[in-house]
Amino acid sequence: MIDKLEFFIALAREGHFGRAAEECGIAQPSLSAAIRHLEDSLGVQLVVRGSRYQGLTPEGQRVLEWAKRIVGDARTMREEMRAARKGLAGHIRLAVIPTALAMVPSLTGPFQTRYPDVTFSVVSRTSLQILTQLDNFEIDAGITYLDNEPLGRVVSIPLYSESYNLVTADGTPLSDRKQVTWTEMAGLQLCLLTPDMQNRRIISQHLAEAGVTARPMLESNSMVTLLAHVGTGRWASIMPQNVAESFGFSQNIRTIPIVEPHVSHTVGLVAPHREPNTPLVSALLHEARLLGKS
Repeated sequence: MIDKLEFFIALAREGHFGRAAEECGIAQPSLSAAIRHLEDSLGVQLVVRGSRYQGLTPEGQRVLEWAKRIVGDARTMREEMRAARKGLAGHIRLAVIPTALAMVPSLTGPFQTRYPDVTFSVVSRTSLQILTQLDNFEIDAGITYLDNEPLGRVVSIPLYSESYNLVTADGTPLSDRKQVTWTEMAGLQLCLLTPDMQNRRIISQHLAEAGVTARPMLESNSMVTLLAHVGTGRWASIMPQNVAESFGFSQNIRTIPIVEPHVSHTVGLVAPHREPNTPLVSALLHEARLLGKS
């Protein structure tokens, strides 16, 4: 039953029988047969039938909620028994908003010192993608904003507060200032993150509150790309404090605090709200609590 529920979750996530079968490593007829067997076992139709995938029935939506809970519990049980036999080992999939990528070693470094048999994969994702992938078992945990947009049913651990600086090259407008205001951003040629990024929505909100409309001359989903453009002297940007220094860019880039008002937002670790969590995620949450207190 567990494998059929996993197939069903994959189908709901991919919205396509062929892609779901490929993800599960089985042939499409085998996936279709497993879904039909699951329907027969439960006595309800789960998928809207047609020439192609057309979504889930109301019963299918409810079964999907149960499937995620059951599969999550089964995975937790397997990992807990493996940890009991061999100690903590395995792989953690971590998704991170672009503005927090530079701080990830502060979490992964101490964790791997404590648990050397655990490996990580770290990918850059939007805040919405992080929550969606948590829900779909595509990642184990994420690092995102905690206090600006709804998180849903997750456990969250604050790590640090993010405040904002004007990032610009020496010799450009405002580069000789010790602090600047949000209103003064109106006269600059800005490069910012793309609108799907929560950081961009936060910055646009604070600019709007200061009477400034965000019309960047360049957008990217990469902080490195933005910093590279700032370094040319043609663009300026608005970024979290110390991002430029963290990425090790040239000394001609200046970071100037933005005030009137001074604003900050909390960034932290999020993981599925499940008791118990997997041993790996539980250990990661513990490490995040230590980091948040330091």
